[in-house]
Amino acid sequence: MSYQYDLFVIGAGSGGVRASRVAASKGYKVAVAEGGALGGTCVNIGCVPKKLFVYGSEFGHGFDEAAGYGWSHQGVEFNWSVLRDNKTKEIQRLNGIYGNLLGNAGVEVIAGFASFADAHTVMVDGKTYTAERILIAVGAKPFIPEFKGSDLVVSSNEMFFLEELPQKALVVGGGYIAVEFAGILNGLGVETSLAYRGDQLLRGFDQDVRDFASEEYKKSGIDVRLNTDVEYIELADAATPKGARTVHFKDGHVEEFGLILYATGRVPNVASLALDKAGVKTGANGAVIIDKNFTTSTKSVFALGDVTDRIQLTPVAIKEAMALIAYWFEGKEVTFDYDNIPTAVFSQPAIGTVGLSEQEAETRGIDFRVYQTDFRPMKHTLSGSTSRSMMKLLVNNADDKVIGAHMVGDYAGEIIQGLGIAIKAGATKADFDDTVGVHPTSAEEFVTFSAASLKKK
Repeated sequence: MSYQYDLFVIGAGSGGVRASRVAASKGYKVAVAEGGALGGTCVNIGCVPKKLFVYGSEFGHGFDEAAGYGWSHQGVEFNWSVLRDNKTKEIQRLNGIYGNLLGNAGVEVIAGFASFADAHTVMVDGKTYTAERILIAVGAKPFIPEFKGSDLVVSSNEMFFLEELPQKALVVGGGYIAVEFAGILNGLGVETSLAYRGDQLLRGFDQDVRDFASEEYKKSGIDVRLNTDVEYIELADAATPKGARTVHFKDGHVEEFGLILYATGRVPNVASLALDKAGVKTGANGAVIIDKNFTTSTKSVFALGDVTDRIQLTPVAIKEAMALIAYWFEGKEVTFDYDNIPTAVFSQPAIGTVGLSEQEAETRGIDFRVYQTDFRPMKHTLSGSTSRSMMKLLVNNADDKVIGAHMVGDYAGEIIQGLGIAIKAGATKADFDDTVGVHPTSAEEFVTFSAASLKKK
């Protein structure tokens, strides 16, 4: 049977763009459907604008810290609309670049949301398109639980387009999006509370990282409230829908906030895909079920990225796209190591991590040792800040290989990238010890751990 396209991609996010571009460059006829802006969540309402906001918010602390270095900053003002609108201009520039990349590769871009008609057919705005292969790369979307007053909160999507900043904000959640936006708001001068129903923030991260980061958030000025949950929310004044929200907490406490952000997780964005018409099976949370080669329960349909709910990171989706293309067109079986993926949380301070946490290593029954330290960075010896940094290495006693590296502190994301290469390559603690440190830097701590830094279990 002949089809209009060799490959039809649903979603022009990071994974979908990479898969469509590479497939088209190999001479295949490819189309991609996108109902929003090109680039997906990361470019438009995720990684990129969030990092720009982080940069902007760091100046708030920087001005205070500059005094110890002789800088006077009287009369400094912050204009939210300038940051917001400059961010939007940059994102629009990137949208254009993505359009050019797809067009130059020969990919046909179809504007609109696609849904399945059958295993080889999709519908976009009433038009039918057929393809030998269909790739689902629609990502995920914010999840906000339904409760009384849930319509009065915003998700991370809306945070990038706020008309104005509130004087006081509540962030609900304990994951990386919650702590990042709490840091952004706090740095921009908003009185910020972070409420999480659990015992500690950042579930899934190394426990020492969680504990240390939480204390540093408090030092930075964020009001961290653990074991705290919302009962319901109502308008403080029913006559002013844009006014303050009154939050009733489950412990009986009542408080008003100008903005309430719910950062309570993300779920696969599959509601409008009509997956049943193609026979594509999903898990309990809507995640598209795939095998190791990204194939769904329907042989002609594939999926990658956040919609599969494996590891929700942009570079992972891009790597998965490359692996899938190699599987399709070069016959290479997919071998993807989800263990040693470097990642960062752009909170303030930032977190960088790669490899196993101490808890994961224990669960796997590995015999390992831990080197750990925390210290006051040189920058803050004059800044007056009480901020500290923490670093940690896990080493397998069986072969001396480093199996995990974790950091909380400035430039953690930049530093952990290099350590990710070393750990991926199988570097041993001896290799770290034999590496000359760059002095004076925080990063040199990772190559100067001695027996004195061994953590007692």
